[in-house]
Amino acid sequence: VQLQASGGGLVQPGGSLRLSCAASGRTFSDFAVGWFRQAPGMDREFVAYIGRFGDAIDYANSVKDRFIVSRDNAKNLVYLQMNSLEPGDTAVYYCAAAPSTNYYAPRYGYWGRGTQVTVSS
Repeated sequence: VQLQASGGGLVQPGGSLRLSCAASGRTFSDFAVGWFRQAPGMDREFVAYIGRFGDAIDYANSVKDRFIVSRDNAKNLVYLQMNSLEPGDTAVYYCAAAPSTNYYAPRYGYWGRGTQVTVSS
């Protein structure tokens, strides 16, 4: 499966962005999808995941109650709605696919190119 994340940009603190992850090449519902982010000089970190049919969802504590992950299998899309953004959310955001949900990046075999999110006034 090929993945492409989009929707990043520059936003002020407290603002919102919605990232999209578009998939192609395989049956999208065969895969759970994870969102990860990587800030300069930092390791890639887990942000959220969503199960194959949206039944399993979890978030990193740092984004819980601010971010919402969802998917539309008919459109081969996964979304990450990011609200109340903080400067600490600045990073390149990646979507990744795996047979099941997982918190660990190495368990995801398919990765898209990231999209930059910058939160700054």
